[in-house]
Amino acid sequence: MIPRLRHMKRASLSAAAAITVAAGLLTGLSTPSQAATQGPCDIYAAGGTPCVAAHSTTRALYANYNGPLYQVRRSSDNATRDIGVLSPGGFADAAAQDSFCAGTTCLITVIYDQSGRGNRLTQAPPGGFSGPAPGGYDNLAVATAAPVMVGGHKAYGVYIAPGTGYRNNSTNGIATGDQPEGMYAVLDGTHYNDGCCFDYGNAETNSRDNGNGHMEAIYFGNNRVWGYGSGNGPWIMADLENGLFSGVNQRYNAGDPSISHRFLTAIVKGEPNHWAIRGGNAQSGGLSTFYNGVRPNVSGYNPMKKEGAIILGIGGDNSVGARGTFYEGVMTSGFPSDATENAVQANIVAAGYATTSSGGQNGTLTPGSSISLRATTPGYTDRYIRHQNDVAITSVITSSSSTLDKNDATWIVRSGLANSSCVSFESRNYPGDYLRHQNFHVYRQRDDGSSLFAADATFCPQAGKNGQGTSFASYNYPDRFLRHYNNVVYIASNGGSNAFDNAAHWNDDVSWVVSQPWA
Repeated sequence: MIPRLRHMKRASLSAAAAITVAAGLLTGLSTPSQAATQGPCDIYAAGGTPCVAAHSTTRALYANYNGPLYQVRRSSDNATRDIGVLSPGGFADAAAQDSFCAGTTCLITVIYDQSGRGNRLTQAPPGGFSGPAPGGYDNLAVATAAPVMVGGHKAYGVYIAPGTGYRNNSTNGIATGDQPEGMYAVLDGTHYNDGCCFDYGNAETNSRDNGNGHMEAIYFGNNRVWGYGSGNGPWIMADLENGLFSGVNQRYNAGDPSISHRFLTAIVKGEPNHWAIRGGNAQSGGLSTFYNGVRPNVSGYNPMKKEGAIILGIGGDNSVGARGTFYEGVMTSGFPSDATENAVQANIVAAGYATTSSGGQNGTLTPGSSISLRATTPGYTDRYIRHQNDVAITSVITSSSSTLDKNDATWIVRSGLANSSCVSFESRNYPGDYLRHQNFHVYRQRDDGSSLFAADATFCPQAGKNGQGTSFASYNYPDRFLRHYNNVVYIASNGGSNAFDNAAHWNDDVSWVVSQPWA
């Protein structure tokens, strides 16, 4: 065993960083892949309401599906790679993504349609609103930002930050007009906001607001502008265009509860003058019905005028202010029965969605959440990133540490100042101060509003290089990662002319666990 002091001199001690992300960064387990005997779309087909779109980055949604789930593109050379399943009907091959994306940032460019109808989701184009990417397109999701476990296997969800969105305006078989349809989505019930609009479902084919009744999509969040349920939210509602509906009334439905399971099943379905909202815990139990009745008592929604585009993470007019995390979802032809949906819920629960938080280290990278970042280097796992005299270091922090030390080791996650698909870390006890690098050293400094500061203070999460937690790539130096070395925090490359670029223990030193905040 390497003596603690010696290790401090040669490889890194900045222990801190707990980044298990708002989705929970996971380590892969080596359990064998097993094909499903039945997938959600097999269940819908048996119920007479077959899937016409089936999207998932975590698993196959048909028992025999053996094609790609999604595609990633790496920033180092713009090469792309399809990520498939470990076996027919099985779980995502996350190791293929990790290998392909090692040492760089990957974005999710395509979410494939497993139904065979070609209804894939790609980067959303501009519409009534423009996105932040070149040409007014929306951003693409960082491929490693929403890690989870499914069936004991590592997988990645689709982490939607404001400005991120996917769409298909030219679909095949999706309901139009007043035709019946159903849809479900498995979401992160703790990752949401009140922006418009985190949707999955049926929307306009020209990316614009074409009037009441031109959409029918699942909405999740705590927006109260158009409608809301009981409590403070978040709620499952239906985005029917020009209205988020929780029931028959335009505004309030007491029967639509606040619901925030870590893994959430959300359902919306509709047919002529009849629609419903259902939901439940995607890890256990059954579904509850939150509304089941006639169309809203506002003109324009009966009959419906659905257009048949598919959206994810945005509104029908490309409103891009929302956040959320998507794992899987489908759209059907026909109005599914409750019994069919109950069987689908049982299948989702059996899939085994889970985070890999251990030892109470279950902080998230959800913007607005408070976290502490714990080191994973053997012998230094009691050290956390903290600031001291404006310098970022690592220190041993325990329950008996002083209030000052605990505050110094607590950070508020913010959407990346330079890129909302990444993150920035604001000091808990110095609001307006952020972790930023300067000459490769990391400091706590006041945001001066400059584009340089924003870039220096933005870090893009990836799967932990040592298989634990999360590693954070510098936004403007993507081959450099937050690293502790001799108790000081740097952005470091794996090998280089600086002492803190030492390749020894690099994988450990750049891997952090996102933990519960100390303060």
